[in-house]
Amino acid sequence: MGLILSLETATKVCSVSLGRDGVEVNTLSLTADQYSHSEKLNGLIVDLLKMSGVELNSLDAIAVSEGPGSYTGLRIGTSSAKGLCYALDLPMIAINSLEALAIQKRGQGVLICPMFDARRMEVYSAIFDETLNILEPTTATVIDENSYSEFLAKGHVCFIGPGAEKCQSTLTHQNAIFDLEVQVTAKGMIELAEAKFEAKDFVNLAYFEPFYLKDFIAGAPKKMF
Repeated sequence: MGLILSLETATKVCSVSLGRDGVEVNTLSLTADQYSHSEKLNGLIVDLLKMSGVELNSLDAIAVSEGPGSYTGLRIGTSSAKGLCYALDLPMIAINSLEALAIQKRGQGVLICPMFDARRMEVYSAIFDETLNILEPTTATVIDENSYSEFLAKGHVCFIGPGAEKCQSTLTHQNAIFDLEVQVTAKGMIELAEAKFEAKDFVNLAYFEPFYLKDFIAGAPKKMF
């Protein structure tokens, strides 16, 4: 059992949670269109620990969302997590970002398809059963009217996350359910992080890289003058 700080930066949501023995202590989140995680993350961590009455040296581990998701966001979260782990001599835990979203719909009798927005009609997604067993691993998918047909033919599939809204007009199968109220949050990492902590399932700090799923493509450089 441990006191674990979780960092979620895979999307436009910058979120931090503190969990004790797999139970939420506190969570703080901010959403910004411009991916201001580099400016906000450390401040959120300080505020979270202060409001929880916890010192950094009391932590037992740091959990970080490993992706898929925003290249920039994942880099920021990983850098912060590694810095804290090196400074405090703590183990680091990597949590699949889609699984941390899917856990919020667990136990509702439907298959769960968490989605993060990629480009155009592409999403990062996975399929889980109601107990969070993986039926289809994390993949980058270009959505059309036949997407996920194998699963939709067998029963209800609940699509959630920041990539689900743009798919609603395309995925019109009668078994497709959309819950656009489910929010990305580090709270979803708490139980998953505790299970990995108990199993001593830690990543190698020196070699860990986020799960980008696709290669980074840089945009056009901004004109300076």
